[in-house]
Amino acid sequence: MSNRRKLDAIDRAIMFHLSEDGRLTNIELAARVGLTPAPCLRRVKRLEDEGVITGYRAKIDPVAAGSPFCVVMSVEITMTNRQTVEEFERAVAAFDEVTEVRRVYGVPDYIIRVDVADGNAYERFTTEKMTKLPAVHRIISHQTMKLVKGIE
Repeated sequence: MSNRRKLDAIDRAIMFHLSEDGRLTNIELAARVGLTPAPCLRRVKRLEDEGVITGYRAKIDPVAAGSPFCVVMSVEITMTNRQTVEEFERAVAAFDEVTEVRRVYGVPDYIIRVDVADGNAYERFTTEKMTKLPAVHRIISHQTMKLVKGIE
């Protein structure tokens, strides 16, 4: 944030309210953060221009969308040269069942979120797609019991 202004409490409030409901009108947002509409709009525009706000998304209900079974996979790969990493990341990111991929420091190499219909669909995904990737060394699966807090 070297060329950016430091985020203040109002900026953080704007980010919070827009992350909760990206469809808020500027008038509603301004009222919630204690500004009049014009300065609120200027702040939102600045946050967008500086790359703090990168977009707006619809929240999808996984049950209604047919993928209520959420599993977080810890994945270790066998080689970490640039080509292997790039090929693995491209392949995993292309799978429809994968909703999030994070390369992390240390072990495991990746944390991958998979949303499918049920345990059978997850088993098929794992055996038919993930284990066929040549770089995969180990997969440890963690089924979500309950989402307590998260970005949905």
